[in-house]
Amino acid sequence: MRNLYKTSASQYDPLGFILPFTTRAKTLIQDLWKHNLSWDDPIEPLHLREKWSTWIAELSSITKLQFPRPYAPGKSDTPSTVRELHVFCDASERVYGSVAYLQVTDESDEVYVTFVLARSRVAPRKCLSMPRLELCAALSGAQMAKVIQTEHTIPIHQVTYWTDSTTVLHWLKSESCRYKVFVGSRVAEIQTLTDVSRWWYVDSARNPADHITRGLTLAELACPHQWRSGPSFLTQPQNKWPALPSSEPEPDLSEMKRASFVGAITVVPSPVPLDFSQFRTWKELLQATVESCDGAANSDNSSEAPRYIQAEKLLLAQAQLDSFPEELRALKAGQFISTDSRLRSLAPEYDKDTGLIRVGGRLRRIETLPPDVIHPIVLDPQHQVTKLLIQDIDQQLNHPGAERVLAELCRRYWVLRGREAVRRHQHFCQDCQFWHSKPQNPKMADLPPCRLRLFKPPFFSTGVDCFVPFQVKIGRRQEKRWGILYKCLTTRCLHLDLLEHLDTDAFLLSLRRFIARRGKPFEILCDNGTNFTGGSHELRESFSQMTPELQTQLAKQQIQFRYIPPSAPHFGGTWEREVKSVKTALRVILREQSVPESVLQTLLVEVEGILNSKALGYVSSDIADPDPVTPNMLLMGRRDASLPQVLYDSNELLGKRRWRHSQVLADQFWTAFIRSYLPELQGRQKWTSDGKGLAVGQVVLLIDHQLPRALWPVGTVTETYAGADKRIRTAKVKVKDKMYLRPVVKLIPLPPKRDEDKDTLDGLS
Repeated sequence: MRNLYKTSASQYDPLGFILPFTTRAKTLIQDLWKHNLSWDDPIEPLHLREKWSTWIAELSSITKLQFPRPYAPGKSDTPSTVRELHVFCDASERVYGSVAYLQVTDESDEVYVTFVLARSRVAPRKCLSMPRLELCAALSGAQMAKVIQTEHTIPIHQVTYWTDSTTVLHWLKSESCRYKVFVGSRVAEIQTLTDVSRWWYVDSARNPADHITRGLTLAELACPHQWRSGPSFLTQPQNKWPALPSSEPEPDLSEMKRASFVGAITVVPSPVPLDFSQFRTWKELLQATVESCDGAANSDNSSEAPRYIQAEKLLLAQAQLDSFPEELRALKAGQFISTDSRLRSLAPEYDKDTGLIRVGGRLRRIETLPPDVIHPIVLDPQHQVTKLLIQDIDQQLNHPGAERVLAELCRRYWVLRGREAVRRHQHFCQDCQFWHSKPQNPKMADLPPCRLRLFKPPFFSTGVDCFVPFQVKIGRRQEKRWGILYKCLTTRCLHLDLLEHLDTDAFLLSLRRFIARRGKPFEILCDNGTNFTGGSHELRESFSQMTPELQTQLAKQQIQFRYIPPSAPHFGGTWEREVKSVKTALRVILREQSVPESVLQTLLVEVEGILNSKALGYVSSDIADPDPVTPNMLLMGRRDASLPQVLYDSNELLGKRRWRHSQVLADQFWTAFIRSYLPELQGRQKWTSDGKGLAVGQVVLLIDHQLPRALWPVGTVTETYAGADKRIRTAKVKVKDKMYLRPVVKLIPLPPKRDEDKDTLDGLS
């Protein structure tokens, strides 16, 4: 036996090409085990020894076996090539197995059939019927086809299964639950792994899997054979394939389960046979309950009110039965409820007239209030009936706050954790969010690079904005003039100028005056005003019209325009705050008076000097501390224009070193700036925590303070833009057919639209 196992195991055949030969050895080993031979016993009886000798003698011709590795010639490997897998199954009393072939049809309709894989199993020693063995063979074929499809990288367009057992075909087309465990479990697995409609019948003569059960010699395998090339009908059209016999097979009744009836009668104490989750409103549920109790065809309007009252009692009774079954049972029987009950603190009572649990409480002696207020009906906040009641009251009151809804609800019902239940409803109610929700602000961003350009000249990064018009006297008439503000984003230096108009030309003239006096800025930050965008466009056009040589020389002299999002003044809070300061100063000086243009120009320059003299950071009251740092220290070399020149060390300022004067002043400014002012920029004055981030597809309400809230548009977020800290700060919103770019602080997230609310919100947008 030991030598027999060694010899059979030495035949390495992972694809199963010589399976008809090696399966003969498997059956021989099974026969030997029936005689209870040990590992070193000689092979007995004699006829089994002769079979083994014959099998050993055939091994000398194994070197003659050859079979092609490619499935088809290389020319057939085209996108239009069709590949089909054919799996054949068969069984005998001793062996069952399956073999697979690949059918390749190229674009010229040339068909190639190639051996792929084969598997076999020795039938168990416990005797099985032939239909069961054929079913085991079919299962092995289905499992093998699954392995081939999983492991192969080439596409297989279709799989066809073949068997010569009509009983197996009948089983596969039936319900697996009808059969006993052995047959039913295997039929169910085959139905899961394969498409039952792809199982075909093949007669035994043309079934190559039949050679697994009957066996072949190595000499037969070396010659052209059906086992090598597959059945010949695979190269023919489908109408010439084997057909199912005309006579229907008789079903094998021995494998059918015995019919039995198992029944139980259950009395469900449910007064309302409805599924509450399928109703969206309280009125729909109430109407459905009335129709289920009395019938939808009942048109007796005289009793309509009592029917609705009775239906409401049934719904509330069902809600209490679902939520408090133990308490209801105890109160009906006149017993005390358990000490760990949720209703223990309410001193609940059972109302025999309505069949409901009510609050007992401590208000029994009040005579002026209705009984429903003194003894409200107890409800569970998680039940669907309670949720629909809260929704109905909220809609009737036109979506007020949670306290108003709770007060109205308590007039008849006592909802456990009622305030929490109302707020939970309003959190998911789109109408409530429409009227009461606020934007979800992200955490305040870090300071941008334009605020931290240390040791750069003033106005290196400049913010620009225009502010309200002023009335000036021109002769006997009055005209409007607008102010324009240039703010250094790092040093907080300020430059004010006057505009005759709010157009592009006026802005460009003011920009030239600013550059002539303060120097060219590296970048300009502003809003999306038409004068700013037009000025940027005009400068780009002028630059593009220059000669290439001049463009090369002036490329580094261009100014970068950076725009903040629309309707987002907080993105430019640095210069917006200075606009407020300028307006306050002019309001104090002018007091709504009209002055000549020269006077207004002088006032703007004086206000500029006042604001540039404003101390940056903390101002110490100690006389020993140095002067506070101001923007004028960098612009003028002194704290403000009214003070004399600050004295410095003579070694730095006199004699041949006067050229170092400006450098010493700048160094002293930046030293005081970094020590006194820069640390104050670390803190966040607001927006210290993150709100809920917006996502694409989120329904939002666009804040527009020029309109009443009822007319604010509703749209859908189509794209989001994150800042340097990966937080969403700007989003693009689609409202009907228009796109709007808005900051997150101007967008209010809303819950998803319900079907009944969709038309209403579309009308609002």
